[in-house]
Amino acid sequence: MQMTDSQRIEAPREKVWEALNDPDILKASIPGCEELIKHSDTEMEAKVKLKVGPVKATFGGKVTLNDLDPPNGYTIDGEGSGGVAGFARGGAKVRLEEDGPDATILYYDVDAKVGGKLAQLGARLIDSTAKRLAGEFFTAFAEEVAPTAPVDEETGEVTETKKGWLGGLFGGKKNEEAAEEAAG
Repeated sequence: MQMTDSQRIEAPREKVWEALNDPDILKASIPGCEELIKHSDTEMEAKVKLKVGPVKATFGGKVTLNDLDPPNGYTIDGEGSGGVAGFARGGAKVRLEEDGPDATILYYDVDAKVGGKLAQLGARLIDSTAKRLAGEFFTAFAEEVAPTAPVDEETGEVTETKKGWLGGLFGGKKNEEAAEEAAG
């Protein structure tokens, strides 16, 4: 399976590079990730619970980072096993490109191979699942790196803009009293 795509992230390239090497951010971004341990600057180990079609499994795997070129990119090589569910093995080239002073485009080229029960599911299901998981990862990663929730400029804290559907009708936090009055 091969996949090539890119994602625009509203953060400077150096910040995106740091996040790509931060195990806490990666763990929060990887769908189904239960554990991510960073053994060194180039080696990580993960435990991920996934459902691919009818197959559910917990995969344990190792990832090695090669060809490090901070803050421009690196190559990821990894393999994981889900027991009887099968295995996945592959790599990805990740490249970061500035898109103005406060944005970065993250390009990735993935080449992966699956075996076991996973391979029996068919290429279309595997490809669609891989694309969905990549989309979920990059959406979560972008949110971790550059949150889109409004931030109070004075306190630096995230502010709540809507409180349920009724709060949204009445303009969010400023009109909570009006929403509560209408509801009660």
